Amino acid sequence: MSMIKRFANDESGATAIEYGLIAVGIAIAIITMVKGVGGSLNSAFDKVNTNLNN
Repeated sequence: MSMIKRFANDESGATAIEYGLIAVGIAIAIITMVKGVGGSLNSAFDKVNTNLNN
């Protein structure tokens, strides 16, 4: 009976899941920002390349 009460009160699994969700949210934000910056850099380098070839 005591083991069942300890299991019911144990919140370490929930904490691990919360940290996992936070990590996923941060990863999504980083990926989104890198894609945006990457597109901007790509177009900037294309403009430089076009101007150098003219």
